[in-house]
Amino acid sequence: MPIFSAPDGTELAYHVTGQGEPLLCLPGGPMRASACLGDLGGLSRHRRLFLLDLRGTGDSAVPADPATYRCDRQVDDVEAFRAHLGLERVDLLAHSAAGDLALLYAARYPDRVRTLTSVTGRARALGVDFTEEHRREAAARRRAEPWFAAAYDAYERIWAGSTADADWDAVAPFFYGHWDATAQAHAATEVEQTNEEAADLYASAGAFEPAVARAAVAALDAPVLLLAGELDSGPLPRVAATVAELFPEGELIVQPGAGHHPWLDDPRRFTETVTAFLDRAR
Repeated sequence: MPIFSAPDGTELAYHVTGQGEPLLCLPGGPMRASACLGDLGGLSRHRRLFLLDLRGTGDSAVPADPATYRCDRQVDDVEAFRAHLGLERVDLLAHSAAGDLALLYAARYPDRVRTLTSVTGRARALGVDFTEEHRREAAARRRAEPWFAAAYDAYERIWAGSTADADWDAVAPFFYGHWDATAQAHAATEVEQTNEEAADLYASAGAFEPAVARAAVAALDAPVLLLAGELDSGPLPRVAATVAELFPEGELIVQPGAGHHPWLDDPRRFTETVTAFLDRAR
Protein backbone atom coordinates (compact mmCIF):
# COMPACT_ATOMS: atom_id res chain seq x y z
CA MET A 1 0.00 0.00 0.00
CA PRO A 2 1.68 3.24 -1.14
CA ILE A 3 1.80 6.26 1.14
CA PHE A 4 3.04 9.84 0.98
CA SER A 5 3.28 12.71 3.43
CA ALA A 6 0.82 15.58 3.58
CA PRO A 7 2.26 19.08 4.14
CA ASP A 8 1.69 18.74 7.91
CA GLY A 9 3.43 15.35 8.02
CA THR A 10 0.29 13.19 8.16
CA GLU A 11 0.87 9.97 6.23
CA LEU A 12 -1.78 9.47 3.56
CA ALA A 13 -2.47 6.20 1.82
CA TYR A 14 -3.88 5.48 -1.60
CA HIS A 15 -4.85 2.47 -3.64
CA VAL A 16 -4.14 1.82 -7.30
CA THR A 17 -6.14 -0.33 -9.67
CA GLY A 18 -6.63 -0.62 -13.40
CA GLN A 19 -4.81 0.42 -16.52
CA GLY A 20 -4.49 3.41 -18.77
CA GLU A 21 -4.02 7.08 -18.03
CA PRO A 22 -4.18 8.13 -14.37
CA LEU A 23 -7.45 9.29 -12.80
CA LEU A 24 -7.20 10.70 -9.27
CA CYS A 25 -10.30 9.77 -7.27
CA LEU A 26 -11.62 11.44 -4.12
CA PRO A 27 -14.27 9.60 -2.07
CA GLY A 28 -17.29 11.29 -0.52
CA GLY A 29 -19.21 10.47 2.61
CA PRO A 30 -18.00 12.90 3.76
CA MET A 31 -14.82 11.30 5.07
CA ARG A 32 -15.53 7.76 3.92
CA ALA A 33 -12.66 5.46 2.94
CA SER A 34 -11.92 5.12 -0.75
CA ALA A 35 -12.96 1.45 -0.60
CA CYS A 36 -16.51 2.73 -1.07
CA LEU A 37 -15.67 3.53 -4.69
CA GLY A 38 -14.60 -0.01 -5.56
CA ASP A 39 -13.36 0.10 -9.15
CA LEU A 40 -16.08 2.58 -10.08
CA GLY A 41 -18.18 0.10 -11.98
CA GLY A 42 -15.32 -1.17 -14.09
CA LEU A 43 -13.85 2.22 -14.94
CA SER A 44 -10.52 0.63 -14.02
CA ARG A 45 -10.63 -1.20 -17.37
CA HIS A 46 -10.23 2.17 -19.08
CA ARG A 47 -8.25 4.24 -16.58
CA ARG A 48 -5.68 3.62 -13.89
CA LEU A 49 -7.47 4.69 -10.74
CA PHE A 50 -5.55 6.32 -7.90
CA LEU A 51 -7.97 6.25 -4.96
CA LEU A 52 -7.01 8.52 -2.08
CA ASP A 53 -7.91 7.72 1.51
CA LEU A 54 -8.49 11.18 2.97
CA ARG A 55 -6.75 11.89 6.27
CA GLY A 56 -8.14 9.83 9.12
CA THR A 57 -9.96 7.40 6.81
CA GLY A 58 -9.14 3.99 5.41
CA ASP A 59 -5.42 3.32 5.60
CA SER A 60 -4.41 6.96 6.07
CA ALA A 61 -3.14 8.19 9.42
CA VAL A 62 -5.13 10.27 11.88
CA PRO A 63 -3.80 13.85 11.88
CA ALA A 64 -2.42 15.44 15.03
CA ASP A 65 -4.84 18.35 14.64
CA PRO A 66 -8.51 17.41 14.06
CA ALA A 67 -9.14 20.91 12.69
CA THR A 68 -7.35 19.77 9.53
CA TYR A 69 -10.37 17.61 8.68
CA ARG A 70 -12.06 20.79 7.43
CA CYS A 71 -12.54 20.59 3.69
CA ASP A 72 -10.47 23.62 2.68
CA ARG A 73 -7.59 22.43 4.85
CA GLN A 74 -7.40 19.19 2.85
CA VAL A 75 -6.87 20.92 -0.49
CA ASP A 76 -3.10 20.82 -0.07
CA ASP A 77 -3.34 17.08 0.61
CA VAL A 78 -4.66 16.69 -2.93
CA GLU A 79 -1.88 18.87 -4.28
CA ALA A 80 0.69 16.79 -2.39
CA PHE A 81 -0.90 13.68 -3.92
CA ARG A 82 -0.48 15.11 -7.43
CA ALA A 83 3.13 16.06 -6.74
CA HIS A 84 3.86 12.64 -5.25
CA LEU A 85 2.61 10.99 -8.44
CA GLY A 86 4.74 13.32 -10.56
CA LEU A 87 1.85 14.53 -12.70
CA GLU A 88 1.93 18.00 -14.23
CA ARG A 89 -1.86 18.14 -14.64
CA VAL A 90 -4.47 15.73 -13.39
CA ASP A 91 -7.79 14.24 -14.35
CA LEU A 92 -9.72 14.48 -11.10
CA LEU A 93 -12.88 12.58 -10.15
CA ALA A 94 -14.80 13.32 -6.97
CA HIS A 95 -17.90 11.74 -5.51
CA SER A 96 -20.58 13.36 -3.35
CA ALA A 97 -19.10 15.49 -0.52
CA ALA A 98 -15.68 15.31 -2.15
CA GLY A 99 -17.15 17.48 -4.88
CA ASP A 100 -16.49 20.39 -2.54
CA LEU A 101 -12.87 19.34 -2.08
CA ALA A 102 -12.34 19.01 -5.83
CA LEU A 103 -13.92 22.42 -6.44
CA LEU A 104 -11.67 24.07 -3.88
CA TYR A 105 -8.67 22.32 -5.40
CA ALA A 106 -9.60 23.60 -8.87
CA ALA A 107 -10.06 27.10 -7.45
CA ARG A 108 -6.67 27.08 -5.71
CA TYR A 109 -4.68 25.15 -8.31
CA PRO A 110 -6.44 25.75 -11.65
CA ASP A 111 -3.30 25.13 -13.70
CA ARG A 112 -3.02 21.63 -12.26
CA VAL A 113 -6.49 20.47 -13.42
CA ARG A 114 -6.83 18.91 -16.85
CA THR A 115 -10.40 17.67 -16.28
CA LEU A 116 -12.82 17.52 -13.39
CA THR A 117 -15.55 14.88 -13.08
CA SER A 118 -18.01 15.49 -10.26
CA VAL A 119 -20.16 12.40 -9.65
CA THR A 120 -23.34 13.39 -7.79
CA GLY A 121 -21.09 15.98 -6.20
CA ARG A 122 -21.92 18.67 -3.69
CA ALA A 123 -21.11 22.30 -4.47
CA ARG A 124 -21.31 24.11 -1.16
CA ALA A 125 -17.95 25.56 -2.11
CA LEU A 126 -19.81 27.52 -4.80
CA GLY A 127 -22.79 28.40 -2.65
CA VAL A 128 -25.07 25.68 -4.05
CA ASP A 129 -26.50 22.93 -1.88
CA PHE A 130 -29.46 20.59 -1.61
CA THR A 131 -32.33 21.22 0.80
CA GLU A 132 -35.01 19.29 2.64
CA GLU A 133 -37.37 20.27 -0.16
CA HIS A 134 -35.02 18.68 -2.67
CA ARG A 135 -35.00 15.49 -0.61
CA ARG A 136 -38.79 15.46 -0.51
CA GLU A 137 -39.06 16.09 -4.23
CA ALA A 138 -36.78 13.19 -5.10
CA ALA A 139 -38.32 10.90 -2.48
CA ALA A 140 -41.80 11.41 -3.90
CA ARG A 141 -40.66 9.74 -7.12
CA ARG A 142 -40.06 6.48 -5.25
CA ARG A 143 -43.59 5.97 -3.92
CA ALA A 144 -44.06 2.73 -5.83
CA GLU A 145 -41.07 1.09 -4.15
CA PRO A 146 -41.95 -1.57 -1.55
CA TRP A 147 -39.64 0.05 1.02
CA PHE A 148 -40.99 3.57 0.52
CA ALA A 149 -43.40 3.91 3.47
CA ALA A 150 -40.93 2.89 6.17
CA ALA A 151 -38.09 4.87 4.59
CA TYR A 152 -40.17 8.03 4.23
CA ASP A 153 -41.37 7.81 7.83
CA ALA A 154 -37.71 7.64 8.88
CA TYR A 155 -36.97 10.69 6.72
CA GLU A 156 -39.72 12.59 8.53
CA ARG A 157 -38.16 11.73 11.87
CA ILE A 158 -34.73 12.84 10.64
CA TRP A 159 -36.12 16.14 9.38
CA ALA A 160 -37.70 16.57 12.80
CA GLY A 161 -34.30 16.17 14.43
CA SER A 162 -33.77 12.44 14.90
CA THR A 163 -30.17 11.23 14.90
CA ALA A 164 -31.06 7.58 15.53
CA ASP A 165 -28.93 5.10 13.59
CA ALA A 166 -32.04 3.06 12.80
CA ASP A 167 -33.63 6.02 11.02
CA TRP A 168 -30.52 6.70 8.95
CA ASP A 169 -30.33 3.01 8.05
CA ALA A 170 -33.98 3.07 6.99
CA VAL A 171 -33.51 5.92 4.50
CA ALA A 172 -30.56 4.27 2.74
CA PRO A 173 -32.70 3.00 -0.19
CA PHE A 174 -33.31 6.58 -1.30
CA PHE A 175 -29.61 6.90 -2.16
CA TYR A 176 -29.59 4.05 -4.69
CA GLY A 177 -31.39 3.67 -7.97
CA HIS A 178 -31.99 0.00 -7.23
CA TRP A 179 -32.26 -1.29 -3.67
CA ASP A 180 -30.80 -4.67 -4.61
CA ALA A 181 -28.18 -6.90 -3.01
CA THR A 182 -25.34 -4.81 -4.44
CA ALA A 183 -26.76 -1.58 -2.99
CA GLN A 184 -27.50 -3.20 0.36
CA ALA A 185 -23.97 -4.56 0.65
CA HIS A 186 -22.53 -1.13 -0.21
CA ALA A 187 -24.76 0.62 2.34
CA ALA A 188 -23.82 -1.89 5.02
CA THR A 189 -20.17 -0.78 4.92
CA GLU A 190 -20.83 2.94 5.40
CA VAL A 191 -20.45 3.10 9.18
CA GLU A 192 -17.22 1.12 9.36
CA GLN A 193 -15.71 3.10 6.46
CA THR A 194 -16.60 6.56 7.81
CA ASN A 195 -14.69 8.72 10.28
CA GLU A 196 -17.63 10.39 12.04
CA GLU A 197 -15.52 12.97 13.89
CA ALA A 198 -13.94 14.04 10.63
CA ALA A 199 -17.31 14.09 8.88
CA ASP A 200 -18.68 16.48 11.50
CA LEU A 201 -15.77 18.87 10.93
CA TYR A 202 -15.55 18.60 7.15
CA ALA A 203 -17.96 21.44 6.32
CA SER A 204 -17.56 23.38 9.57
CA ALA A 205 -17.56 27.17 9.76
CA GLY A 206 -15.00 28.82 7.52
CA ALA A 207 -14.62 25.92 5.11
CA PHE A 208 -16.21 27.71 2.17
CA GLU A 209 -16.02 31.18 0.63
CA PRO A 210 -18.44 30.80 -2.29
CA ALA A 211 -17.83 34.19 -3.92
CA VAL A 212 -14.09 33.59 -4.03
CA ALA A 213 -14.45 30.05 -5.38
CA ARG A 214 -17.02 31.11 -7.99
CA ALA A 215 -14.70 33.79 -9.32
CA ALA A 216 -11.87 31.28 -9.56
CA VAL A 217 -13.78 28.54 -11.38
CA ALA A 218 -15.34 31.08 -13.75
CA ALA A 219 -11.88 31.28 -15.32
CA LEU A 220 -11.06 27.55 -15.15
CA ASP A 221 -9.51 26.35 -18.40
CA ALA A 222 -10.57 22.73 -18.11
CA PRO A 223 -13.57 20.61 -19.13
CA VAL A 224 -15.88 19.83 -16.21
CA LEU A 225 -18.47 17.05 -16.12
CA LEU A 226 -21.34 17.15 -13.66
CA LEU A 227 -22.73 13.60 -13.62
CA ALA A 228 -26.08 13.52 -11.82
CA GLY A 229 -28.37 10.62 -10.99
CA GLU A 230 -31.92 10.91 -12.29
CA LEU A 231 -33.33 9.78 -8.93
CA ASP A 232 -30.79 11.52 -6.70
CA SER A 233 -31.71 14.33 -4.34
CA GLY A 234 -28.24 15.60 -3.55
CA PRO A 235 -28.02 17.16 -6.04
CA LEU A 236 -31.21 17.02 -8.05
CA PRO A 237 -30.36 17.05 -11.76
CA ARG A 238 -31.72 20.59 -12.14
CA VAL A 239 -29.52 21.74 -9.26
CA ALA A 240 -26.50 20.06 -10.87
CA ALA A 241 -27.37 21.98 -14.04
CA THR A 242 -26.98 25.29 -12.20
CA VAL A 243 -23.53 24.19 -11.05
CA ALA A 244 -22.47 23.21 -14.58
CA GLU A 245 -23.36 26.71 -15.75
CA LEU A 246 -20.72 28.20 -13.43
CA PHE A 247 -17.86 26.76 -15.50
CA PRO A 248 -16.69 27.95 -18.92
CA GLU A 249 -16.58 24.32 -20.07
CA GLY A 250 -19.20 22.77 -17.80
CA GLU A 251 -21.33 19.86 -19.00
CA LEU A 252 -24.24 18.11 -17.31
CA ILE A 253 -25.09 14.46 -17.97
CA VAL A 254 -27.96 12.81 -16.12
CA GLN A 255 -27.74 9.03 -15.78
CA PRO A 256 -31.23 7.52 -16.14
CA GLY A 257 -32.47 5.44 -13.20
CA ALA A 258 -29.45 6.26 -11.07
CA GLY A 259 -29.28 7.41 -7.49
CA HIS A 260 -26.35 8.79 -5.55
CA HIS A 261 -23.97 5.98 -6.58
CA PRO A 262 -24.45 5.69 -10.34
CA TRP A 263 -21.56 3.28 -10.88
CA LEU A 264 -23.53 0.71 -8.87
CA ASP A 265 -26.89 1.33 -10.55
CA ASP A 266 -25.67 0.90 -14.13
CA PRO A 267 -21.92 0.21 -14.28
CA ARG A 268 -21.76 0.02 -18.05
CA ARG A 269 -23.53 3.32 -18.67
CA PHE A 270 -21.46 5.01 -15.96
CA THR A 271 -18.11 3.85 -17.34
CA GLU A 272 -19.10 4.70 -20.91
CA THR A 273 -20.18 8.19 -19.85
CA VAL A 274 -17.04 9.01 -17.88
CA THR A 275 -14.70 7.41 -20.42
CA ALA A 276 -16.29 9.29 -23.30
CA PHE A 277 -15.95 12.58 -21.43
CA LEU A 278 -12.30 11.95 -20.62
CA ASP A 279 -11.53 10.88 -24.17
CA ARG A 280 -13.15 14.02 -25.58
CA ALA A 281 -11.05 16.14 -23.27
CA ARG A 282 -7.72 14.77 -24.43
